[in-house]
Amino acid sequence: QVQLVESGGGLVQAGGSLRLSCAASRRTNRRYATGWFRQAPGKEREFVAAISWSGGSTDYADSVKGRFTTSRDNAKNTVYLQMNSLKPEDTAVYYCAAVDNTKYGLTYEYDYWGQGTQVTVSS
Repeated sequence: QVQLVESGGGLVQAGGSLRLSCAASRRTNRRYATGWFRQAPGKEREFVAAISWSGGSTDYADSVKGRFTTSRDNAKNTVYLQMNSLKPEDTAVYYCAAVDNTKYGLTYEYDYWGQGTQVTVSS
């Protein structure tokens, strides 16, 4: 079991940057992969990025490739999403989610979710 809390959202102008954090509190020592998702008003939730437990494997949606980078510091139980060159289209509530690391790359059906953090990009 894992509990996730996102932070770092806010208002930024187009072209700017934000770094989101996903702090995890694990109830066991199981290893989890972490995904980032976002949901804009009136739209379906969409995949943004994912990172394996080791940090050695990452995956990005085409819409954010080259602009977003996810990383993790397991000593701090924290996963990061560095968002650069932000666009108004990136405006959404961003969620982090966790799934057993053995399922990384095999499913988008994440088991544990944070509460979300709002990212607003102004033009």
